[in-house]
Amino acid sequence: MKYQQVLDSLNENPKKWLVTGVAGFIGSNLLETLLKNNQHVVGLDNFSTGHQYNLDQVKELVDPEQWKNFVFIKGDMRDLGTCNQACESVDYVLHQAALGSVPRSIEDPITTNENNISGYLNMLVAARDAGVKRFVYAASSSTYGDHPDLPKVEDKIGNPLSPYAVTKVVNELYAQVFARTYDFKTIGLRYFNIFGQRQDPNGAYAAVIPKWVAGMIADEPVYINGDGETSRDFCYIDNAVQANILAATTTNPEAVDQVYNVAVGDRTTLNELLEAIRSGLAKQFSHLNNFQATYRDFRAGDVRHSLADISKAEKLLGYSPTHRIGEGIEVALDWYINDITGQD
Repeated sequence: MKYQQVLDSLNENPKKWLVTGVAGFIGSNLLETLLKNNQHVVGLDNFSTGHQYNLDQVKELVDPEQWKNFVFIKGDMRDLGTCNQACESVDYVLHQAALGSVPRSIEDPITTNENNISGYLNMLVAARDAGVKRFVYAASSSTYGDHPDLPKVEDKIGNPLSPYAVTKVVNELYAQVFARTYDFKTIGLRYFNIFGQRQDPNGAYAAVIPKWVAGMIADEPVYINGDGETSRDFCYIDNAVQANILAATTTNPEAVDQVYNVAVGDRTTLNELLEAIRSGLAKQFSHLNNFQATYRDFRAGDVRHSLADISKAEKLLGYSPTHRIGEGIEVALDWYINDITGQD
């Protein structure tokens, strides 16, 4: 079933969803789409990396009746009782809550483990005990580790290169065990460099695109780790939202208890990305006409190249990306400019 058909079907037969990390970047975009399609949503967040203003923005984008379908729980997934409360009477869980960032995990592996493994296991147990129909969780392309092959195919992974990557491998292992032991239905989505509206440009661990945009607009130094030829499969947020909803609702039995790459199948170097952002912003910010980045050492734990094979998701889930890198950057820059400068 095509994605729009899935949304039409949900509109006719609303379900109850739990989105963890709902005040974060991906979580708030999932919330927006679900509410706009008249779903009932429970959101869980402890605001460790999420923000109230993300929820406030969603409230402005949906109508008042749709907003009434949202129940927010401020709580921590490291507490099993909170997870049990959040999962009550839920049909689908979209588990986005985690402590991201490779550098943060290297600096503080214990807190990363507590959130990404202990918290994740609490959510699995709570969802299983509540009889949730499908548990969709945010996996990561970091799982591929040092495996050299490109593009990345789901059944070929290497050794993890950071504590963060270890936690994401363990997530997948727990999902497999819950499928075999409890017949609990899960799907993991290995995200490849998701970007778009409501991605935080601030903080030491901000993702590269919003951090660069904010730096360029403010005419501050923008840093590239290494020579700039490191490449990534950048994926616009709408594609990730689509993958989550398709994974939660698929009726294809072969599609369940699997992991999927969520990307577009394009490889973009950091140098190419910088130029795409610079040229897009220079239309409004003339000081960027001759802007150049500052290069520094490669970052520990980083993978040199990343490119996804998305054929499995296309075949089993009906996934079809709506935005490639250029289209995503164009849409995202409009939002970033408005958010950072207050322009309309």
